[in-house]
Amino acid sequence: KGTNIVMVKKMLINACHSEEVRVAVVADGLLEELDVQINAREATLGNIYKGAITRVEPSLQAVFVDYGAARNGFLSINDVHPSYFPESFETTKKRPRIQDVFKKDAHVIVQVSKEERSTKGASLTTNVSLAGRYLVLMPGTDLFGVSRKIEDEKERKKLKELLKQLKLPDNIGFIVRTAGLGRTKTELARDLDYVLKLWRSIEKNVADRPAPALLHREHDVVIRAIREHFSSDICEILVDEKEVHRKVRDFFHEVMPKYESLVKLYQEKRPLFNKYQLEEQIDQVYHKRIKLKSGGYIVIEPTEAMVSVDVNSGGAIKEKGVEETAFRVNMEAGPEIARQL
Repeated sequence: KGTNIVMVKKMLINACHSEEVRVAVVADGLLEELDVQINAREATLGNIYKGAITRVEPSLQAVFVDYGAARNGFLSINDVHPSYFPESFETTKKRPRIQDVFKKDAHVIVQVSKEERSTKGASLTTNVSLAGRYLVLMPGTDLFGVSRKIEDEKERKKLKELLKQLKLPDNIGFIVRTAGLGRTKTELARDLDYVLKLWRSIEKNVADRPAPALLHREHDVVIRAIREHFSSDICEILVDEKEVHRKVRDFFHEVMPKYESLVKLYQEKRPLFNKYQLEEQIDQVYHKRIKLKSGGYIVIEPTEAMVSVDVNSGGAIKEKGVEETAFRVNMEAGPEIARQL
């Protein structure tokens, strides 16, 4: 039957310690992806809020928004959806000034595009987007397209045709994500249904809630990691905590039912990440120096402006000459650098 080597790929979800949740993707025992969430600080990126304008700043062409956090968020005119613009915009098509768009205490629906950091409040946008497994929904636009990362013209055309066949509501746009490549109409329709339901429930909450209010919480690290990293070549998803196991099964049941049976509860005494020797691999992720099999090594050093990567032949056996050795070490360093990054 040929000598195709099949890679064994698993997703491991370590959620048994309430203060930290970790999701790893392992291919043939090697760590490929790692997502960690420390529960002490709640993530707000992607959350959608109903906020109130606290200050209009003409000099910055921005407003400050109270969306319920300790520090007000920052909303630039560049991130304001045209649906907020005055009617005169329809005829002039010139972007209005912020002071002509918002007055103090006005309500606005915003999504966190950049979280708070040290002294700066969060950056906000009114161009809301909701990511499903295969599609991203963008309310307030009629655009529908395909992620730029899908470069094959034939595939792009095929996906656009499929999108046309789906019942797309007016004034809601969609983009097919890279994970949508090769998906059937049924799979895309199911995902469309899922994100539309999400958006409808957000819309329903807008009128009912006084500002500031949280309208939608971006999925926690577990569901987000599944959304970003799950692929059909994963043969097992192991979860070491009962409640999270149930949540993961529910998510698959709703979005990708044919893979639901891959989700299993891990009940061995030995910690999940230890069983797959991940603790040592995770430690190595933060080392500056990474050894290669040939005896060469790479050095990864992040600075404020960039991350520098240096490849050294080190103790690599000198082959027919310097060129040959350098080539072999570089060939080995390539995949390892990609994995480390």
